[in-house]
Amino acid sequence: MSDYNRIEQAMAYLSAHASRQPSLEEVAAHVHLSAFHFQRMFCRWAGTTPKRFLQSLTLERGKRLLQDEFSLMDVSHRIGLSGSSRLHDHFVTLEAVTPGEFRKRGQGVTIEYGVHDTPLGGILVAVTPRGVCRMAFLDNDHEAEVVDGLRKDWPQAELARNEKASVHVIAELFSDQADQQRPLSVQVEGTNFQIAVWRALLNIPPGKLASYSQIARALGCPKASRAVGNAVGANPVALLIPCHRVIRQSGALGGYRWGSARKQMAQMWEQLRQEPAEL
Repeated sequence: MSDYNRIEQAMAYLSAHASRQPSLEEVAAHVHLSAFHFQRMFCRWAGTTPKRFLQSLTLERGKRLLQDEFSLMDVSHRIGLSGSSRLHDHFVTLEAVTPGEFRKRGQGVTIEYGVHDTPLGGILVAVTPRGVCRMAFLDNDHEAEVVDGLRKDWPQAELARNEKASVHVIAELFSDQADQQRPLSVQVEGTNFQIAVWRALLNIPPGKLASYSQIARALGCPKASRAVGNAVGANPVALLIPCHRVIRQSGALGGYRWGSARKQMAQMWEQLRQEPAEL
């Protein structure tokens, strides 16, 4: 079992059993490590201790983050909903598929994709010459299903597996030695409203959360919370377009395309990565 897999399993175990606060020894045994080695490995990959991670797995945390100094509206006004935004200290630019590209359905385009291990699980990343067009977590190695979906959305494109073409995306997200000068581009297809929602998500700072209703208000559509939820659920690019940062007004997690446990893991990993690791 790789280090990535162990951290993924440990985070999932902590999320599933948070109510009874499992001990360090229990979680370490679950991933077949000694407590000492598990503690060091977890800190290296998650950026915090298992204890701190566990302490943050609460509904009250979500409520606090919704009520803190962060205002999606303020950020939207400062950056502009149509502009670029920052993610994990790296620039992410969202570009919509043009009408001409939509009509061609990928004709003349080569899409290269690769599967990569991360502390949050296996991820398939697909890139076009203009940017990342698909990023999806893989559950139970359902790689074929994700690739089939890619073919359905880009039926005229040529698909080629090539981990080297997409590994830089994983490095930007998960490596402490990432190239902060290299921008990441995302190329997605969606309705005007979906694109607007996805741009709004990019304005939520790392480690912060927003509610569906906050996003609706930021877009000038205060009664469109349900439509915002549908657009968030249709996000084709996990993590880079951070739909995991959206929760219900009550502080509850809400839905997630790749499962509520993984949504919670992504939030915890991102928030705690901003804090110094405790050894």
